[in-house]
Amino acid sequence: MINVKKLTDLHKHLVEKWHEDDISNPYVGLEALVCTQFSFNFQLWHEEDIARSRDVGDAKIAEVKRNIDGFNQNRNDWIEKIDDYITDQLDELGIKPEADARLNTETPGSVIDRLSILALRIYHMEEQAGREDATDEHREKAQQKLAVCFLQMDNLSQSLQELIDDIYTGKMAHRTYRQFKMYNDPTMNPYLYKAQQRLAG
Repeated sequence: MINVKKLTDLHKHLVEKWHEDDISNPYVGLEALVCTQFSFNFQLWHEEDIARSRDVGDAKIAEVKRNIDGFNQNRNDWIEKIDDYITDQLDELGIKPEADARLNTETPGSVIDRLSILALRIYHMEEQAGREDATDEHREKAQQKLAVCFLQMDNLSQSLQELIDDIYTGKMAHRTYRQFKMYNDPTMNPYLYKAQQRLAG
């Protein structure tokens, strides 16, 4: 059975570690998938910080935008890998959904993705709440937002654990929803394939 607290503790550990050391993944099984998926959100977060900066040139912004597209594509691919892992586990355990099993609007992989973003938000909001160069008002606002983030983390974690428990007892059905991102595919993005056609012509 999947323990959600173990995954949220992993997110917290990784976000702290990766702000000090290089990204690494010494894990196996589901934890390895969660770690890799989180690594793309971690890199995406910091690239988006650069993209919003007004003191970098157009060439750098273009590079960052391409990086963001790549990290976002990988982020979604690894959401699917997490959900595929659960599907494989259910098959190995012989767990079938009950005849009247319901479907959830989000898969466990998608919720784990949201929890990883919350871990990043909490880490950076804690930074703001502790800034000595900021005003008391700024720190107070950050503390108020932190309280909301922690509540969201608790609610989302509990909901995910309930979803997973229901999936592994057959009360809820599980499937992987494919993202089919088109913007990075040169055969699906009209701007890219039309540009290729113009060059070929």
